[in-house]
Amino acid sequence: MTLADSVGQAGGGPHPAAPAGRVDVMERVYAKVVRAASAELIGIERDALRAEVAGYRGGLAVRLATPLPVPSLDDPDAVRAMPDVIERSRMLQEQLQQRLTRLIGRDVTRIDITVTGAVTPERRRVR
Repeated sequence: MTLADSVGQAGGGPHPAAPAGRVDVMERVYAKVVRAASAELIGIERDALRAEVAGYRGGLAVRLATPLPVPSLDDPDAVRAMPDVIERSRMLQEQLQQRLTRLIGRDVTRIDITVTGAVTPERRRVR
């Protein structure tokens, strides 16, 4: 079951009279905006993030699957200063809700984040 399926059962989703197989262009546009804005805020490449958007309780529900950037493990001070995954996810939910509501012009009423891994900054050689 996808987010759109479960959210559609809760009262959102396509209009009941919509023909089977209909593609909702607005949801595709929302998904592209969500993907770009989320990747930028999180600090990862857009291709590393998956996003789904569906109607939910008069607004939009967003589901993200993304790796989180972490500092190089060679830098113990930076690792200690980093909030834990749950706290980072909560902060991202709040920031994304505000940012996406402003960008899309609709209330984002739910954001689910699934952390799929971690990414570290690329090491660059100094010459």
